[in-house]
Amino acid sequence: MKRLLYPLFFGTVALISGCASGTSNHEVRAGENAMQLVRVLVKDWNTTHGQLQRFEKHRGEWRAVGSPIEIVVGRTGSAWGRGLAPSLTASEDPIKREGDGKAPAGVFRIGDAFGYADSLATHLPYLPMQASSFCMDVPASPLYNQIVDAKKVGESAVMGSTEPMRLDLVKPGDMRYQRGFVIEHNADAVPGKGSCIFAHQWKNRDTPTAGCTAMAPENMIDLIGWLDRRAKPIFALMTEDAYARNAARFALPALEMDHE
Repeated sequence: MKRLLYPLFFGTVALISGCASGTSNHEVRAGENAMQLVRVLVKDWNTTHGQLQRFEKHRGEWRAVGSPIEIVVGRTGSAWGRGLAPSLTASEDPIKREGDGKAPAGVFRIGDAFGYADSLATHLPYLPMQASSFCMDVPASPLYNQIVDAKKVGESAVMGSTEPMRLDLVKPGDMRYQRGFVIEHNADAVPGKGSCIFAHQWKNRDTPTAGCTAMAPENMIDLIGWLDRRAKPIFALMTEDAYARNAARFALPALEMDHE
């Protein structure tokens, strides 16, 4: 059965265990082993717009790649998700829940790329989506937080999913999932903690998402072409204040390093 599924994480059971919240120094310093970073900053927990900046590591130091780009996040803003390590949260900070319309904040591994075409110019593992491809956002499902093929798992197994992966076949011209990649939030699929979190193309700059990070198609082409599985890429999304509290702890670049 598992060979028929596309889990929203990459690797073995041992890796999944490492994605759960923990307190080891290895987990906390999530940026130490990564060579690529996609960082999204938003002004506050309620804003729906932000900026994305790429970074590469050279001789142990982060360097910005290119200029920041405009992105949109969840329609109700952002909230702390379940990533590589616990964050230094303030008592009033929101926590991500299924269906809350918030983009998960934290530091996450970047998983597989996906899209409408048979192949894609990327160095990430690529999953071509079909009319029968769904992401399971039903907390009670044993397939929760996995991309599945209804032809293989059965039509009844995908009942209740609100995430068809070929949006263009549901609504002609919808190109949001033409190109995207998985953000490994809630990698151990704890029910109700949030599912199906992606970076993908936006509808337009004025339309936020249900919890994903979206951008202009030309920016997604550049980003997904740059990402490389061998570089152990990670994705970080935080408010500016939360990033200031957590950057050093996670071994992420300081804000003043953006354009050095």
